[in-house]
Amino acid sequence: MPRRSPPNPLPRPRHLDTAGYILIQLLNGVQYGLLLFLLATGLTLVFGVMGIINLAHGSFFMIGAYLALTLTRLGMPFAVTIVLSLIAAVAIGIVTELVTLRHIYGRDHLDQVLLTFGLILIFNETVRLLWGADIQSLPMPEALSGSIPLFGRHRYPAYRLFVTAFGLLVGAGLWLLINRTRLGMIIRAGASRRETVGAMGININLVFTAVFGLGAGLAAVSGTVAAPILSLYPGMGEEIIIITFVVVVIGGLGSLRGALLGSLLIGVADTFGKAMLPELSSVMVYVMMVVVLLFKPRGLFSRG
Repeated sequence: MPRRSPPNPLPRPRHLDTAGYILIQLLNGVQYGLLLFLLATGLTLVFGVMGIINLAHGSFFMIGAYLALTLTRLGMPFAVTIVLSLIAAVAIGIVTELVTLRHIYGRDHLDQVLLTFGLILIFNETVRLLWGADIQSLPMPEALSGSIPLFGRHRYPAYRLFVTAFGLLVGAGLWLLINRTRLGMIIRAGASRRETVGAMGININLVFTAVFGLGAGLAAVSGTVAAPILSLYPGMGEEIIIITFVVVVIGGLGSLRGALLGSLLIGVADTFGKAMLPELSSVMVYVMMVVVLLFKPRGLFSRG
């Protein structure tokens, strides 16, 4: 008797594939948005407290990525790499504030833009001298190199889920710092009533230094965790800082909750735009910014 061939498997319902695809893009958008949030938080803190437009903020993102590259090559565990990158970036940020920005407080924004643009050139050239101009890559941490099943045949990279969870954890820690500590109280007061803080005997320059160091650390941590999923090259911070400024403008200058909402909106919009309308993806985030500013000229959660 001839053997019967096994029956053909039932075709998978198309709506399951579509739902899985949408879920994956949504997860990608949230992950990208939380990376932007780490950057946007530092940027909006620096502007809200210090009144400084820091074009060089993206350079600390680049520094964090290259520090991760070096520390990984030295055999450091990834968790240690994150901590050491944070410490090093905070130190670099503090030195940068003391040596350069300390001398332009009270000047108009044009001086700030020119100075911080000069810092971009200095940081880019330093990275080029230390690490070279070639595009480099960072291997994925071995413990996070696998994928997680979603449903059906869809799987999602474990490292991207880690980035999402890390962004949420840092965001929660930052909220506790700003709202539940004395330093946070001083930062919030400095953002709204800078002169009053100085009149109360608090060293406002020391507050500025701490805020700038914190902002630099957040940007560097963002670069560190993004390094395994990005290409590393001198000037990589300049591309992402443009999107970060869009996030800050949408959310409202100086607003942390605005930075979070703006980051998630831009992250999801950019991800779905590239997946579904690639020919229009490069302008979608800017169209969103224009629409928001038409109805909320100061951003969604402006302090003003």
